[in-house]
Amino acid sequence: MKPVLPDSILVLERGWLSANNIVFFEGEAATLVDSGYVTHAAQTIALVDRALDGRRLTRLVNTHSHSDHIGGNAALQTAFGCRVMVPAGLAASVADWDEDALLLSPLGQQAARFQHNGVIRAGERIEMGGLVWEALAVPGHDMEALAYYNREKRLLISGDALWENGFGVLFPELLGEADGLAATRATLEMLGRLPIDIVIPGHGAPFGQVDAALERAFRRLQSFESDLERLAWHAIKVIVAFHLLEKRRLRRADLPETLAGMSFLESVNHRYLGWDEALLAERLTTELAAAGALREIDGWLEARI
Repeated sequence: MKPVLPDSILVLERGWLSANNIVFFEGEAATLVDSGYVTHAAQTIALVDRALDGRRLTRLVNTHSHSDHIGGNAALQTAFGCRVMVPAGLAASVADWDEDALLLSPLGQQAARFQHNGVIRAGERIEMGGLVWEALAVPGHDMEALAYYNREKRLLISGDALWENGFGVLFPELLGEADGLAATRATLEMLGRLPIDIVIPGHGAPFGQVDAALERAFRRLQSFESDLERLAWHAIKVIVAFHLLEKRRLRRADLPETLAGMSFLESVNHRYLGWDEALLAERLTTELAAAGALREIDGWLEARI
């Protein structure tokens, strides 16, 4: 059964490359959580404008700073004049527009620079859609990420900390910056202690079978804990699939050079797999095609939407 959300909440479920946009109606005003990918900005503006139906978008709140969640910030700020609020731990990276810290350049991704107007810290409360939400620290996928929890309605906006079938790539672990595996386990355990009836994830439809989702997430985490090469290979496939979705098509012969231009992939491959570029390209083509993420036609790799 499809979960029923309060009337003051509208989820604009997006396909990759964009994260979901969550609209909160507040009388004649509105708040938005997350803004999608930069190349979808015009579509995001149109979707949000239609949802607003004459209301004013006064605030844009981010769960974390990855490209598919902040890419539309600048365009929405220009279009609607809204304030932008980011997790406090990411404020310096956003202000300095540190593309390495924001995982833009390392992943071969992009976002339009924006100015934030305020920050949200874990433990603080924010009112959205007539409901009070507590900001929860949910490190793992992003060590500074926040989720937003409403205890009254037992609702969780999880970002990429929990999906119906897993969670986002554990970048800090693979970059050697933090123990992303332990942080993810602690995050999932914390979420498992909360009374939650509905999760609004960063990707995919809102869902109500929270215990089952957590069980799947713990199973996936355990598989990564027992085999870091599996985590590395999963991350590489996700990033390449994302890149191909953005570019739509890529010459098969150019794939090794494309991979070499992404410092994250080079680092992860060197640390965990040790494959040469030709083998990496061959394995990626074979497995992504088998998964239905691409097809090879006349020397071109084409994304399958």
